[in-house]
Amino acid sequence: MSFVSPFTGDVIQPTDVSYASYNLTANLQLQWPSNTNGLQYPAARIMDVYQNASWTVKMPDATQVSVGQDALIQNTSGTSVNILNYAGSVICTVTAGQSQYIYLTANSTAGGNWGVIAFGSTTSTANAATLAGLGLVAITTTLNQSHPVASIANAYTFVAADRAQTKVWAGGAGTATLPLASTLANNWFTIFKNGGTGSFTISGTSSQLIDGQLSKTFNPDESAFIICDGSAYYTIGYGQSNTFFFTALVYPVTGGSYLLTSADIKNIIQEYVGTLSSSVTITYPQVVNLYVVSNQTVDNGYSLTVTTGVSGSASAIIPPGQQATLVCDGTNFFNANTVQAGATTLSLINGTVTTPALNFAAETSTGIWRAGYGQFDISILGTNCFALTATGLTITGTGTFTGGVLGGTF
Repeated sequence: MSFVSPFTGDVIQPTDVSYASYNLTANLQLQWPSNTNGLQYPAARIMDVYQNASWTVKMPDATQVSVGQDALIQNTSGTSVNILNYAGSVICTVTAGQSQYIYLTANSTAGGNWGVIAFGSTTSTANAATLAGLGLVAITTTLNQSHPVASIANAYTFVAADRAQTKVWAGGAGTATLPLASTLANNWFTIFKNGGTGSFTISGTSSQLIDGQLSKTFNPDESAFIICDGSAYYTIGYGQSNTFFFTALVYPVTGGSYLLTSADIKNIIQEYVGTLSSSVTITYPQVVNLYVVSNQTVDNGYSLTVTTGVSGSASAIIPPGQQATLVCDGTNFFNANTVQAGATTLSLINGTVTTPALNFAAETSTGIWRAGYGQFDISILGTNCFALTATGLTITGTGTFTGGVLGGTF
């Protein structure tokens, strides 16, 4: 290429070179046409590049020109060519037989910022690799879904870059936290899988909810899409383990009335804790379900009742320190701890003098219990008043006999 003036014979500095063709035999450093000395290689507006190895083409110093400086680069060889900025970072990769149009968008640094528009071999096409973002991967010229798998650490906090990623837990019991939903905005999502051996609990930040609760527990082999709407989180496709099916709700109460949510009653095991200052009524949604309800409160003489709140419906009172299996038909609570049809015997635990094995819901300290081997006892208000053994009967307290006493020696 000649830069000699036909009028003077002197070498001139071109301000623009429309076309150049380069057969690469080494990495090529370009110069702006206005700065070349005739021995250097100008960055032409249109360039054909050919190579038979793996060489690179480096653009000139971006601070020496204004924004908008551009070049159309066509790769006429059979291998890809990397186009670098002056700092050595890749602007784009021009694959075999393809063309890329690059243009300078910022020139405050030598490397500058460059825009890229991909051209096909004969027509303009989108560059899939340029368009691919989180959740997408370029395979040849197409965009495809991508959910790369990565492990998750205990006490992990999810971040925006976890969008469309698959996070897998592989340890024992563990926890993770979701950030403020407003920082991720509507439509962020990630995929979680508990591949470990213990329960893994994911909680929101600042009381933000996941599926209407402060936290969600994933048992081993359970998984779900976790989706953000900008204010809360939801799970889609939650796969519940067939091995670890039961989940527990630990619900603190102190007195008065409580209304459970549909999210609460997804837990078959219901455990109530706390120190009561008055009687407690728990109202359940009117759905058909089976519950195991455990009263682990310090009752202080007060009761704990579960009900659907329907007028005239059957409710259940759970004595302190005890649990009951209850069937709800959507209106009434029925005790499932009964003798099955066709059964001929009923076995009870021993119980204690203050909580007899067979007692009354309204007075749990009165009933039948067993103090020890070969003994049958009756407790009244926590006092053992009747003890019957194979050798005789012991009565605590005085007796009134309206019909007299027969037999024996007195």
